[in-house]
Amino acid sequence: MRDLAAQALLPVNATLGAALLVLLLVAAATAAVFRLSPDGSYGRAREIVVAGVRAAAQLGAVSLVIGWVIHHLAALFAFLLLMFAVAARTAGRRITENGSWWWAALPIAGPVVPVVTGLTLAGLLPVRGIAMIPVTGILIGGALTATVLAGRRALDELHARKGEFEAGLALGLLPRDARLEVIRPAASDALLPGLDQTRTVGLVTLPGAFVGMLLGGASPALAGAVQLFVLIALMAVQAIAVAVTVELVAYDRLNRTKPA
Repeated sequence: MRDLAAQALLPVNATLGAALLVLLLVAAATAAVFRLSPDGSYGRAREIVVAGVRAAAQLGAVSLVIGWVIHHLAALFAFLLLMFAVAARTAGRRITENGSWWWAALPIAGPVVPVVTGLTLAGLLPVRGIAMIPVTGILIGGALTATVLAGRRALDELHARKGEFEAGLALGLLPRDARLEVIRPAASDALLPGLDQTRTVGLVTLPGAFVGMLLGGASPALAGAVQLFVLIALMAVQAIAVAVTVELVAYDRLNRTKPA
């Protein structure tokens, strides 16, 4: 029944493969023609192609692995740890290319671990791969996005307004406080995607958790409740991730200082 519902939504056949290839080429071509890279090169176009190919390979492999992982508790936690490690590495390298990248693990683990632990202890999230992996993955992904946006915006703003930071120091502010005055307004923009998604849910889009529950045979009411849970949990995780990221930049733990 589930396969039939999924096929009705999006048939998995050669036409789908061709459509994916065309869409990937359109995205890459657009980035190349309009030079949508920070330095005006074709870098973003190459990244789009590589990201698309990697996504196909990774999803294919993960689909096979999850079928085994959900039946073995140790493998389940190892898989979750791998998800976290990849997210931390990705976020850190997006924010900074120096040795401070590993601090990006903190704003991802900081909110996700206590939220998942609390939900598990409350009995809302069973310790089974079929439930633990997608929920934890969604939360890690949300923390990753918020951390990258907040970190990049904060460091960009600090670079652009260096004079204001130095003026704050001249007025007697501590380095942390002087940085906060500059970076906090810009970094808070990292919360906007999650806020907009929550505000417009059901009116603009039907998110993945909602559609997935419906395809699995759940009632619209149950699917709506699960989606609401995901959105609220995401806002909590992202708010904490942004707050921690701002503090790490304010204390100069996350920075773009060139190695000596």
